[in-house]
Amino acid sequence: MVTPHLSYASGVSETPLLDETIGSQFDRTVAAFGERDALVDVPTERRWTYRELAEGVAAVALGLLESGVTKGDRVGIWSPNCAEWTLVQYATAKIGAILVNVNPSYRTHELEYVLNQAGVRTVVAMPTFKTSDYAAMLAQALPNCPTVKDVLLIGQDSWSELIETGFSSDRARLADIGAGLSPDDPINIQYTSGTTGFPKGATLSHHNILNNGFFVGELCHYTEEDRVCIPVPFYHCFGMVMGNLACTSHGGTMVIPGPSFDPKATLEAVAAERCTSLYGVPTMFIAELADPDFDSYDLSSLRTGIMAGSPCPINVMKQVIERMGMEEVSICYGMTETSPVSTQTRADDSLDRRVSTVGRVGPHLEVKVVDPVTGLTVPRGEAGELCTRGYSVMLGYWNQPEKTTEAIDAERWMHTGDLAVMDDEGYVSITGRIKDMVIRGGENIYPREIEEFLYTHPDILDAQVVGVPDAKYGEELMAWLRMKDGAEPLTTEAVHEFCRGKLAHYKIPRYVRTIDEFPMTVTGKIRKVELREIAVQQFGLGDAAPTPHG
Repeated sequence: MVTPHLSYASGVSETPLLDETIGSQFDRTVAAFGERDALVDVPTERRWTYRELAEGVAAVALGLLESGVTKGDRVGIWSPNCAEWTLVQYATAKIGAILVNVNPSYRTHELEYVLNQAGVRTVVAMPTFKTSDYAAMLAQALPNCPTVKDVLLIGQDSWSELIETGFSSDRARLADIGAGLSPDDPINIQYTSGTTGFPKGATLSHHNILNNGFFVGELCHYTEEDRVCIPVPFYHCFGMVMGNLACTSHGGTMVIPGPSFDPKATLEAVAAERCTSLYGVPTMFIAELADPDFDSYDLSSLRTGIMAGSPCPINVMKQVIERMGMEEVSICYGMTETSPVSTQTRADDSLDRRVSTVGRVGPHLEVKVVDPVTGLTVPRGEAGELCTRGYSVMLGYWNQPEKTTEAIDAERWMHTGDLAVMDDEGYVSITGRIKDMVIRGGENIYPREIEEFLYTHPDILDAQVVGVPDAKYGEELMAWLRMKDGAEPLTTEAVHEFCRGKLAHYKIPRYVRTIDEFPMTVTGKIRKVELREIAVQQFGLGDAAPTPHG
């Protein structure tokens, strides 16, 4: 009997893993590309060469040392994107302190939890941004956070004094400290935004994130000539790993278009700084393409970029290639717990591969698709849960060994919770979250399939499909739609007519609503849980059968 080809793949590479710390790798880049642009903060009109950035990083690192921060201490950063964020990222790595990324959208209750759960010693924060008064929230939270010894507010005296102290300190200390650091040391804690309960702190090492940033950059063919526009948040792996570390490990330039995402500012930054690469989640690219002045921006410098964070609509991917000129744009897939990227499309992949899959396994990694019940690897072409193993898998959840064991099995496979299919050539397609799968009257329905179909409607800009409680079937489908400018909202009847004869009857959404903006996390992921909650309220479904996996 022939054993079926199983859904397992490993990433073969002639390029070895980097066996060094972030600090030592950064020093090598500075030595090689000292006079090239390293960092451009567009909104503040500041820019640094690699040599200048190294001096700034050293000043922050030495200032932290003088304030009492030592190897293993946790340093929290609570700020939107800015140059100081990057300085702190590399400064903490230089001295072996563990950077704790605090979500800029957090409020006092969540802030207290993270500061206490991680045992943060020092907090670096932007005083205010938009409607968030970080300084006031810190003042309110600190009496309940006994481990915090220092708060440094960017742009205020506490930050300036730290920099001044650092510049007057002996830089030789950093070399001595660096010699005592290991690539396997924990260097970063990132809190995953769980839909239930408190977030968990994914603990990542130099080895985890340096290599992931490097190999993502390798597959984008980065060199010192590349200039990467990074509108995605630094507090997330997308910004600080795929953005910053991919750049500094290749001598490229980090371009900050703004403190938070703004489509116009992003397009202006790409044009003004002649960026060769642009990052974003699908909703960001949708917003950029919809900008009324889109055709006025000179985007001819763009060659590549990364679209990730959530499933990428086919028509959006095609527009990114055709209208933005990003012919080598890459789809990346991963999660915070895997540093983050596990699979990636390559520049020479066909258009079909790049619009219908999340690519193949990355170098030095393994992926497999397993039956969620038995844990056995399924044959190619069958759906199951995607698992990842290799250098990128986190050390664990900070001080939560039980949660770590739930996510990483005894063989060190990280269970992603995502449903996937691997084809005969090893390309992976994400078909949804195990928790997003809708079970209607015993039929398993994957919202992604229906969303892709709805995108083909000429008036629909974006679509999200969720399961809502139903007394008869257990669950029913609901479609939330964003309409293109000038298009009239679609009625439920119109959507039914559009779907009829093209989708199986049980896949046609029973409920339809239009919405101006989807509720999103700060990383740009659409909060389907919130869409479900709104639907339950609007349609009075609270008394219906509970959603079994919502």
